[in-house]
Order: sequence, then C-alpha cells, then structure tokens
Amino acid sequence: MTDGKTELLGMTLFELKEVAKSIGMPAFAGGQMAKWLYNQHADSIDDMTNISKANRDRLKEAYTIGNRPPADCQESMDGTKKYLFPVTTVTPSAQTSATRYVETVFIPDGDRATLCVSCQVGCKMNCLFCQTGKQGFEGNLTTADILNQIYSLPERDQLTNIVFMGQGEPMDNLDHVMRATEVLTADYGYAWSPKRITVSSVGVKNKLKRFLDESNCHVAISMHSPIPAQRAELMPAERGMGIEEVVELLRNYDFTHQRRLSFEYIVFKGVNDSLAHAKAIINLLKGLECRINLIRFHQIPGISLHGVDDAKMEQFRDYLTQHGVFSTIRASRGQDIYAACGLLSTAKKAQQQ
Repeated sequence: MTDGKTELLGMTLFELKEVAKSIGMPAFAGGQMAKWLYNQHADSIDDMTNISKANRDRLKEAYTIGNRPPADCQESMDGTKKYLFPVTTVTPSAQTSATRYVETVFIPDGDRATLCVSCQVGCKMNCLFCQTGKQGFEGNLTTADILNQIYSLPERDQLTNIVFMGQGEPMDNLDHVMRATEVLTADYGYAWSPKRITVSSVGVKNKLKRFLDESNCHVAISMHSPIPAQRAELMPAERGMGIEEVVELLRNYDFTHQRRLSFEYIVFKGVNDSLAHAKAIINLLKGLECRINLIRFHQIPGISLHGVDDAKMEQFRDYLTQHGVFSTIRASRGQDIYAACGLLSTAKKAQQQ
C-alpha cells in the first residue's frame, strides 16, 4: 500500500482485469493497464491516456502505480552503479509501516547489463560474511517493491539479465519473488525469457523444491563450503537444509537444456581454499550438470575473514575445472564504492537513527 492506495505494479493480467471490473470499466481495460505498466512504464495513472479521464479519476481514488525513484546512487569508476530504493515494510515486531531502503546494483559489461535486485529488508539467514544479515530482518518486499527496482531504474532499457542476489533470501519471500518473475516472463508483462533471470538461495526446505517445480528460471545456490560442519559456521541455514540435502534435491531436475545451475563460492583465505575443499566440492557435485562461480571476498566491518590473491583463485578454479567441475572467477565490480552487499543500506539506516 502507498498512501492508503493499492499498488498496480506487480499485478497479473487477471488481477488488473478484476480491478477494471471493480470500478465499472470493461475487463479489456485491464489489458490496457498492463501495457501502460509493463511496456510503457507509465509514471502515473494520468499517463494511461487510452482510458477515459472519468475512469482514470475513479482508478486514482483507490490505486496508484507503486513506482518510486531511487533515493541515492553510488557510481564506480568501472561503471557499476549501486542504487538505494525506498520501500515500505511492515516490521515483524509491530504492525506499523516504515520507510526502509534496499540496494540494487546495475552492472554493465560490454553488451551485457545485469541488475542485482533485492527481495527483503535485512535477512534472517545471518551468514557470517554478509553485511545484510547484520542488519537483522526488517520485512519482506512486496512484488511492487521488487519490480520497482527495474521499473524506476534509469538504465532499465539496457538490461539483459536480472539476478536475485541482492539483499535477502529469495526463498524466504517466495510468493512475491514468484509473482515478480511471472510478470517479468509473461506475455502481458515484460515477456523476458526465464533464461535471463537467475534466482539464488542458501537452500530453504520445501521452498526450494517449490521454486524448482514452478519456475524455469536459472538457479544459483550459495555453497561457500562443501563441508557441512564448516558451512554451518559460515551459514546458519545449513542446519535447516544442509548442502548435501540441497544437492540431492537438485539431482531430480534437468539442468542440461533450458535451465542452468550454478553454485556461488566466496573464497576465504585459510578457511575454504584448500585442496581438501576442492576435492570435497568435486565429490559432492559428481555427475551434476552445473558450474561453480568463485567470488572474491569484499571485506566488511567487524569480520575477521579475508580474501585470497589472484594466484590462489586461479589455482582453485583450474583444479576444479580439470577434475570435471567447470569453474569461473567472477570479476569484482564496484570496489571503489560500497561494494559488499548491505553496506550502503546500513549506512543509510545509521543516518536515520
């Protein structure tokens, strides 16, 4: 809700037709609204000029687009931009709404332009190496809040890919993530191929299975250690759905054609960078069609973990690839701005206190 009005952004074609009928408009007006939202990116209901003024006025009484511009932007020398978007959440401790902020990162790279979107304010997963988890959990984003990170992005027409790898655990806000990906891939919406969208997860019991069953988007699993006891120290979510259980679930799905499976692996010096870890990854993933994305660690305050040098990253990558697990090193971007996930929103939160 925005100013007591219901947001149109994020509604399906069926829902928009129901809105139209509820205020006395013909059902086909729902299709007109869908085009104004997802093709024309209307800034206001008044922009919907093929709907009569009388009907637009009735629509404005109870509804709003739900779009909000970014509140801040940090631009890196490499072209990466980190935006701060305002969202309205209902806090878990009290049924009161408050304006919070989430990060959205635009990453241009040659003829590709990727957007990393958030799905929650804060996060329940509390991974040791993630600044977002240090914020605590402050609420789920609505479908409108998720899509607004695309809708109100100045570079939206340049986008080639979207990754749900920003703040929050997508499986912990699965209903809204699924609705957002539906709008992104539906004919009435953005009409993107699911192959342009990747959704990440630490692995959440039952939720991950539902996503795999109901979505055709690419999947990225946060591994960070193949050894369950160590992974539990880095990622408390291991105790709810362990990496071995995650991999066994994934073996039931086809990743050889339309959908791609990847594992995210931040390499920490002296923690998960040994030959023993590489061998454990190979054993864990044996026979599974997938790739490993090795990620350099961006330091965050108060955490004693450290990254490794390029030579170590390349050695780790080469060993995995030579033994049947195709691996890549993700290029570090935006290191001269608030690079690590959660740092910019944490700074904004501190300003509000």
